[in-house]
Amino acid sequence: MADIKLFNINGKVKEYQSGTVTLEKELQTVIESNMETFFGVSFLATEYRTTDGGRMDSIGIDENHCPVIFEYKRSMKDNVINQGLFYLNWLLDHKDSFKVLVIEKMGLKAAERIDWTMPRVICIAGDFTKYDESAIKQMNRNISLIRYKKFGNDLLMFEQINENVATAISEGDSNSKSKSSDKTFEEQIANANDSIKMLYQDLTNYILSLGDDVSETHLKLYSAFKKIRNIVTVVALKKKLVINLPIDVSTVIFEKGFSRDVTNIGHWGCGAVELHIQNSTDFEKAKPLIDRAYNEN
Repeated sequence: MADIKLFNINGKVKEYQSGTVTLEKELQTVIESNMETFFGVSFLATEYRTTDGGRMDSIGIDENHCPVIFEYKRSMKDNVINQGLFYLNWLLDHKDSFKVLVIEKMGLKAAERIDWTMPRVICIAGDFTKYDESAIKQMNRNISLIRYKKFGNDLLMFEQINENVATAISEGDSNSKSKSSDKTFEEQIANANDSIKMLYQDLTNYILSLGDDVSETHLKLYSAFKKIRNIVTVVALKKKLVINLPIDVSTVIFEKGFSRDVTNIGHWGCGAVELHIQNSTDFEKAKPLIDRAYNEN
């Protein structure tokens, strides 16, 4: 795999020498301390013990309220993907244990929002083999391979090498279902006007065309487009699409009927900038803000 080079161009050009952290635990500590900033995931526990004696390296809950397991690859010989899948299967069989953990760390309200449709594993390593990248394509599970490099003492880079997006898992237990008045995203699209269905397809095509690092997932109450973290979330109503973008509200000029600041207003999607897209004219106005969300996240 081609290496990434980083240069300081302030004055005489100087190349930063890349490397890995001295100890895998050092990387784990940095990620756990900054998980929200790096990956949009709220950290819950380190070395989380399972009932069969195993230990997940790190565990959290993401901005879509889905469980996330982090596993760190210590050497090229480690089969970190299979290990992560083993823990993911354990977690799906022990949802109550995860709910208790969320209650302890974040409170009952956060636990009630847990979404089991898209739990995932993030595998982090200095590098992956071509066999690792091929293997995740054969699995119906949500797995991300993240490569890291450290430059000097102060710079840490993450690169998403590959991501597998699986079919959403059906939530079987009644305790985790949404309220009866809340339509799932699939129901939203089915009930939308034909013009809105077409508009959603145009929106999907546009967002995915921004880069091959963007993926689409359908969660319980909305769809999410993300790189390492969300860049756009979409709720489909009968006569319009409501999209949320994680960009700085202070840099946006809001327009009544088209956009608004929902920082202090309850909403399903992720991001405080909310846009209401009813037709192709609204879609064209939204594109520059969508581009910003892609470039700034």
